[in-house]
Amino acid sequence: MNRMTWTVLVITVAAALGAGWWMGRATAPDGEMAPGASSAPAEREVLYYRNPMGLPDTSPVPKKDSMGMDYIPVFAGGEPAAEPGTVVLPPDKVQKLGVRTELAVRESLASSVRASATVQVDETRQFVIAPKFEGWIETLYANQTGITVKRGQPLMTLYSPELLAAQSEYQIADAAAERLAEGDPASAATMRQLRDAARTRLRNWDISGAQVTRSGSDARLVLTAPADAVVVEKLVVQGDRFEPGQTILRLADLSTVWVVADVPTSASTNLAVGGAATFQTPSLPGQTFEGLVSFIQPVVDLASRTVGVRIELANTDGVLRPGLFGDVDLVGTASEATVVIPRSAVIDSGTRQVVLVQTEPGRFAPRTVQLGARAGDRVAVLSGVEAGESVVVSANFLIDAESNLRAALQGMDAGTTPPAAAEDAPAEPDPHSGHSNHAGGQ
Repeated sequence: MNRMTWTVLVITVAAALGAGWWMGRATAPDGEMAPGASSAPAEREVLYYRNPMGLPDTSPVPKKDSMGMDYIPVFAGGEPAAEPGTVVLPPDKVQKLGVRTELAVRESLASSVRASATVQVDETRQFVIAPKFEGWIETLYANQTGITVKRGQPLMTLYSPELLAAQSEYQIADAAAERLAEGDPASAATMRQLRDAARTRLRNWDISGAQVTRSGSDARLVLTAPADAVVVEKLVVQGDRFEPGQTILRLADLSTVWVVADVPTSASTNLAVGGAATFQTPSLPGQTFEGLVSFIQPVVDLASRTVGVRIELANTDGVLRPGLFGDVDLVGTASEATVVIPRSAVIDSGTRQVVLVQTEPGRFAPRTVQLGARAGDRVAVLSGVEAGESVVVSANFLIDAESNLRAALQGMDAGTTPPAAAEDAPAEPDPHSGHSNHAGGQ
């Protein structure tokens, strides 16, 4: 064999070895490739397609449901875990349902309370006419309930034997003291003592010399109004006899009135004296009366489980009549900054409050929340939602219904065989196992 033959043989063997090495490298698994070598990413394998609303319905091929929504592919290895009850909606479905979201923000919230209230007489501006002696009513000027009287205006004229005797005793003793002052100083001193005793008795009866008209047997006492007021109660008529301490008239100054609101104990925590208050009554449509909280009852009413809150209101024109019924809006003290959301975002079942949070576009997860103070259409969230998350404020009841259905389906056994719709699914890989993993992830 000459040199030319050996040369051809060596070239042929080298070419064969090179081709074999190249083919082995191209067909080797990724794990056996040399370091630094790269390969194109493998396409994810679709196991089957599931119902977009979470119903137990699968398909081996792409399809649409009765509402025209595309079935969602389930890939080998499962999907990212989702919160229980999560609902996934396509953009067109979100638009049809009218789903709106708002961001949860962190801010200070001043709670507000709306409660029923009634107008009452200011207890510090009430007066009673009750003489401390016995007598008869000769003339009754304030003879009607509800009439207005001015300060110093005569209310009635009284006749009293006791009053007449005390007045006569005072006058006789005073005259005798002056007459005996020079001739008999000792007797004059005795008369002055009798005079002073009679004057003291008249003073104890709240009688001054100016209130007694005429003298002698014609002496009469005129009772006058202690303030500008209204006669709210008349317990006698002209000619009646009265006993010491008996109430004859009740007067009330209505230039200032009280509005007393019955606030539930759960809503009275943040109220404080000096807080702003607004009163409205159907009897005076279109009129609003503003005032300040002047007193909060320290005792809870056991019958209604409410706390009385008092507001003082000026009533110069007299339109706020005691007994009027209305509503009062109270503003509490501002709380510390906390997460706040619209009240329309809360689904309240009575025992649990739920908010739907948009975790991704078209994906909504239910969250159980703990609520705090409320102010108007805003409510504080103590736990369950963080600032910056989007909460559903419209159509949330429809999404919540779907969420409850999904949560019920997720409670089924993970190994349950899918419905007959999956009978034609490929045998390898097992679609049942993939569907179970997906449900468990949600």
